[in-house]
Amino acid sequence: MSKPPRDRTYLASRTYFVTTKTWGGRALFQSERLATILVETLFHYQEQGKYELHEFVLMPNHFHLLLTPASDVTLERAMQLIKGGSSHRIGKEVSASLELWERGFVDHRIRDEEDYERHRQYIWQNPVEARLCAAPEDFPFGSAFPAWRQRLTSGAKAGSGDAA
Repeated sequence: MSKPPRDRTYLASRTYFVTTKTWGGRALFQSERLATILVETLFHYQEQGKYELHEFVLMPNHFHLLLTPASDVTLERAMQLIKGGSSHRIGKEVSASLELWERGFVDHRIRDEEDYERHRQYIWQNPVEARLCAAPEDFPFGSAFPAWRQRLTSGAKAGSGDAA
């Protein structure tokens, strides 16, 4: 079970549930190769301290995140890094220049522990509801998957809102 951000009184106002879609709703992330690149991009920017990644799920044509941008990073900049970074890497790896992402994203500021837990459950259950797996921990491109769960909780250098 994931736990909410550490300093709930401060981070709650800087923690967001974010959704963004692929261009035209294309199911690009049915490809394990492309999905892996996006997950690696998420962890890359967390390790750089740009944000603290709490939860994620990568569906075939969209993704959901729970994240807290670093104190010196706006949510818009964090999403620009994720979307731009993944587009760049995918373009290099598949030698193509295709539009990957719809413009913009939808965000919801997390208000409290209950709101956090509701959105965490939504993220974990999204692939189950879409019938992509029987249980959240079976889906290889979500934070409930054991390898990613361990990486999220292993104390990776993260850019929490209370960064020094």
